Amino acid sequence: MDRYERILTLHRLLKSARYPVAMTRLREELGCSRATIYRDVAFLRDALGAPIESDAETHAIHYSGDDADRFELPGLWLSSEELSALVALQELIGRTGPGILASALAPLRTRIERLMSDHSDGTALPLERIRVITSKARKIDEAVFRDVAGAVLRRQRLRFGYRARSTAQATQREVSPQRLTHYRDNWYLDAWDHSRDALRSFALDRINHSRILDVAAEDRNPAELDAHLADSYGIFSGKAKAWATIRFSPHAARWVADEHWHTQQQGQMLKDGSYELKLPYSNSKELLMDILKYGPDAEIIAPLPLREEMKILLQLAVGGYQ
Repeated sequence: MDRYERILTLHRLLKSARYPVAMTRLREELGCSRATIYRDVAFLRDALGAPIESDAETHAIHYSGDDADRFELPGLWLSSEELSALVALQELIGRTGPGILASALAPLRTRIERLMSDHSDGTALPLERIRVITSKARKIDEAVFRDVAGAVLRRQRLRFGYRARSTAQATQREVSPQRLTHYRDNWYLDAWDHSRDALRSFALDRINHSRILDVAAEDRNPAELDAHLADSYGIFSGKAKAWATIRFSPHAARWVADEHWHTQQQGQMLKDGSYELKLPYSNSKELLMDILKYGPDAEIIAPLPLREEMKILLQLAVGGYQ
């Protein structure tokens, strides 16, 4: 543990302790000699202004006085673990889509790299050790993303043009943004659509000419949002219409049993080693797509209409290869 981390650990110990901290505990926590602790305590008190007091007999130390609760280390102090987590998060955010918030994240990246340099004793930053792979991410206009995120956070209405992928029809929408959702490497806006008087989800890559309005957004009840937007499987909104039962082979069970498909899912291992998964759905399209990935290792048991729909899809797929 270098001096930077010792000072940070010492400060956090004193902030959280309800009683004076004994020297033996300090040596255990900091992993250094008594003389080093004395130097760190002196630096924390004299250079950083910490309200430290010590007991002359026991040598235990604590924060005291009215400033004890208010005192914090000046500047930004992070442990190496926290800094590593911050770097990983920054890399993840930076790769959620081509160009998304690139200009806004640039100053943050510079500050993180400077902090890492201070910690690394002159060695190269280990950013190349973090690998983030996106899959099927669609390109989004950075200006649109900023407008949508700003409207969500500032609770203002948003007006934009929208071209639905299913119909290719262009429409104008005025909405009250509710939530910004990142799902399967793509961004969606959950909003109250004033022209439809209903909750809708909009893919950000289909939004254009966005403009934040000087009108307060209409907030919907969180329970209503969850019931409409999170009740059924996948990104498709609406109340669940049925429950699907899918049985996975013993081979696929080793993966599926550890996967999270839905907040209300029910799963159980069967005696033959297969895995049975039950979950609610509204629109079958995405659910069928995910089941198809498992090929012969997945079978829809119920309901019968969903099973028949899968049968038709498989027959059409086979027909394409004949």
